Amino acid sequence: MFDPVEILTTVIALLITITMHELAHGAMAYAMGDTTARDQGRLTLNPLAHLDPLGTLSMIFFRFGWAKPVPINPLRFRNRTLGMILVSLAGALMNLTIALIAAFILAHFAPQNAGLNAVLILLFQYNVFFAVFNLMPFPPLDGSKIILSLLPHSIGRKIYAYERYFYMVLVILLVTGILSRFLVPVASAVMQGILLLVY
Repeated sequence: MFDPVEILTTVIALLITITMHELAHGAMAYAMGDTTARDQGRLTLNPLAHLDPLGTLSMIFFRFGWAKPVPINPLRFRNRTLGMILVSLAGALMNLTIALIAAFILAHFAPQNAGLNAVLILLFQYNVFFAVFNLMPFPPLDGSKIILSLLPHSIGRKIYAYERYFYMVLVILLVTGILSRFLVPVASAVMQGILLLVY
């Protein structure tokens, strides 16, 4: 049944999750000396600058997905290896921070407004799933970039050359539900840990 309130709360939570994740990547890259994201208008709270159509649909239907990658130039980092690690971690850490804040508000303030309450619940869930999903060590996700930044650049270049094929495999794993067999238990464990922390 078409429920406009449910759709609205889902869209709000989704846009916040994606926008803050990508903004964190760009802001960290800028802090490390790379102005590419800023120069291309990606240091913004405007969600339209960050949305990837397929990744957004995946987020709505499967509760995990991706945004349009923030452009970075590692050669501009003051420390290339450290810069790649911090930039790759920034998005997930932002998501976990938002999830923690949402859980804290729900635990200690319990908003009486049904719409606000629904948004906070979805923010908690979406941000945990988004963090766990993006930290997977599978190209082109952030987790793979952390690992590859610690390997010789020659190996990283060879793997990135096949990134578009990894992308297609990732979509197949999402659509078939194979990926959820791993993500759901891990995300559930993270959510339980956050709830234990805030209560």
